[in-house]
Amino acid sequence: MKKIQIDSRKEIMNYGEPYIIAEIGANHNGDMELAKKMILSAKKAGADCVKFQSWTPTSLISKEEYENNRVYTGSKKKHFGSLKEMVKKYALTESQHKELKEFCDENEISFASTPFSYEEAKLLNKLDVPFFKIASMDINYIDFLKKVAALNKPMILSTGMATLAEIEKAVQTCVEAGNNQIVLLHCISIYPPEYEDIHLNNIKMLQTAFDLPIGFSDHTIGTAIPLASATLGACVIEKHFTLDKDLPGWDHEVSANPEELEVICTGSKNISRSLGNYQRTVSEAEENKKLKFRRSLVVKKDLKKGHVLKQEDLTAKRPGTFIPPNEINYVLGRSLKNDLTADDILKWENLN
Repeated sequence: MKKIQIDSRKEIMNYGEPYIIAEIGANHNGDMELAKKMILSAKKAGADCVKFQSWTPTSLISKEEYENNRVYTGSKKKHFGSLKEMVKKYALTESQHKELKEFCDENEISFASTPFSYEEAKLLNKLDVPFFKIASMDINYIDFLKKVAALNKPMILSTGMATLAEIEKAVQTCVEAGNNQIVLLHCISIYPPEYEDIHLNNIKMLQTAFDLPIGFSDHTIGTAIPLASATLGACVIEKHFTLDKDLPGWDHEVSANPEELEVICTGSKNISRSLGNYQRTVSEAEENKKLKFRRSLVVKKDLKKGHVLKQEDLTAKRPGTFIPPNEINYVLGRSLKNDLTADDILKWENLN
């Protein structure tokens, strides 16, 4: 089974304990104090890592796209002003990256970010992030993948919007660049997706198609779907995170709050531990339970010494510390060494 060492705290493999990424993204809203509160809250909830997004106003969006989005309308997503204004407000500077990385180090939670250009990847590399996260939108950005892969850190690739052929090409690109430290995340790039469009079984399909650890990047509302992904062996679970779903910004409404993140962190790790293996075993605790919960043969009525036991003389009751009912054939036809009274437990020493 393929394993990837993500950081000093975690070995990533299918059906291993999931590595939980609290995707802060741009939910810090350009406020460093809010960002730090989110880091501490994610740590308290049990996340292994907080992840941000690294872009500049010029590294991601073209002039034409800015021109087409001068005003956001509607209140559902709580946008403000123009796309350019939002991108500028939510972009993290180089010094802010360093400040957040140091804050994460001080509080013993991993810091990571999604680069949207090679310059940002180099900045993150200098900060010694434990991995590079590649957004779904960039799975076909082959030149970018080559350059990031060559930095030789583990890579987590989201697969939203991608065909199987595109996923295969992205993996091949990274491997040919000398980097086979790859985790794929099944992902649906809709916020939130319809349940029938999620296709969680793609996790198992990707496990079969690629000899790689497979995880899940979740955009659903609530905790049920990421927990379900853990039952399919998802090795990484990425979930958008916020302190308040009513905050302005792009992703707060589809993000987990602290209580939900704690459910995902605790529940997914418990699920992983509980899956076990396909070999049927009985634990020591269950073996001990047998003595109380199973039954032993009991006589139904008063019986005299020398009585030859018949089926109608016996029943079975708790505890299970003496002759089990499945061994009744070794008892029938044998005579008693001594008198027994109704409801006595039958013991081997009672038999001739």
